[in-house]
Amino acid sequence: MLNNFNNRNLRPTEKLLSVISGSPTLHYDTWTESRAFRGVGKASNKKWLAGIHPSTLLTRTFKRTVDSIITMSESGEIYKEFPKSIKTPDYGDKWGRFANYIEINNRAISNMTFDRCCCGIISTIKLLPAIPPSAFSWANCVILSQIWPNIFGDGYNKGFEENSLYGVRLNAGYSQNIIDFSIADKVSPEEQFRAFNDLAHFRGLKTGFRVVISADQLKVAHDFENDENFDWCNDSHQELWIEECVKLCKLGFEAIFIDSAKHIGGYDCENYTGVGDLPEYGQMQYIIHEIRARSGMTTLSFIGEKSSEDFARYKNLGLNAGTGFINPDDFETVKEWSNKLKYDREYAPGIEVSNDNDIGGTSYETKFERIKNSLFGFEYPSDKLPSFMQMEDLFPLRYDLNTHLIMMTNPSCSTDGTPESHWYNLFTHNDGIEYNKKVGEFFAYALDK
Repeated sequence: MLNNFNNRNLRPTEKLLSVISGSPTLHYDTWTESRAFRGVGKASNKKWLAGIHPSTLLTRTFKRTVDSIITMSESGEIYKEFPKSIKTPDYGDKWGRFANYIEINNRAISNMTFDRCCCGIISTIKLLPAIPPSAFSWANCVILSQIWPNIFGDGYNKGFEENSLYGVRLNAGYSQNIIDFSIADKVSPEEQFRAFNDLAHFRGLKTGFRVVISADQLKVAHDFENDENFDWCNDSHQELWIEECVKLCKLGFEAIFIDSAKHIGGYDCENYTGVGDLPEYGQMQYIIHEIRARSGMTTLSFIGEKSSEDFARYKNLGLNAGTGFINPDDFETVKEWSNKLKYDREYAPGIEVSNDNDIGGTSYETKFERIKNSLFGFEYPSDKLPSFMQMEDLFPLRYDLNTHLIMMTNPSCSTDGTPESHWYNLFTHNDGIEYNKKVGEFFAYALDK
């Protein structure tokens, strides 16, 4: 069927539809419409799926996924073809200061068949209908856990052996876990990322990715040679790190979550848990400036892991948001900090529901309280603090798994070697579905802000 479309100017989403489904033609999806949540009040045109188990979406065809996304169009228009021009939701250049960041472990939901895994970007697209769209005053932003190959066993499900997403190979293209390389001759890795970003933007979402900056957690790949240890004192390595980020920004990503950012320049290193040297403070200022300048994107948001009371340190670095400083469990504390920081429109620390180091055990009630505080802890919506959530905060993992474990290892939960079984068993069921419904209700009221 693809040959029928070769003479047409197909966008990446249309290419994916043509290659995977045989046709780029779209249809109204009654299944989606009958299950869609709606925002309250003036946000009633904002729709998403809630009260749902992720496997229900992950086992749908790619065609049905795009039909679902089109059916929930905020404009109400049902497109027969995916729009040629998709723009990112416009919340101004400093949108990152106010956003809700939701990190999706795209490797964990990849297509796991026996000991191999791939196509995590397709799986993440399939999950987009269940991510609440942005509110009127602030954006929701999906952060991807993995883009580049991981050092240990990329493309393989290695059970509970170390297979950490914190160990990254640069100059090696994109992860086997993420890209569908079986169709890369027809839809390139870059086009697959563009399709993800276009579909997310159509859903009213911003997008971004996680990066590591600890030198001993980075390798530089070379053809026909051993990998080289990364060194921030090596100008060519610094240049490579910048260019890898710039390429992704030009594919539509607008947010970069920087692991261990608090410790840049040797700050508070007694609490540093990464491995290897970090960039110097002035060096990181230069790096962030160069990514903004070379990408030509004034809207880029840089998020730093952890914060302290020295907010000027992070703002002057070029960051827009930080994590892990404000107590997420007390509504009045969150509201007080929102009021204290309301005049700073460039940088603010934020509220964590959970982070990538979460080892589980937090009650649903505690998470509900944190989500509520994240979404409503302000006097005026224009003063909202940024917030940070993990996939598990929307879609609870089964009880013997946790966010940090699936960042460090890559277990398959399949009982028969199929991806369908993995997706079914990765998340909790009845209570997880009810939990997801409750989270959906919080967002329904928040989107009116």
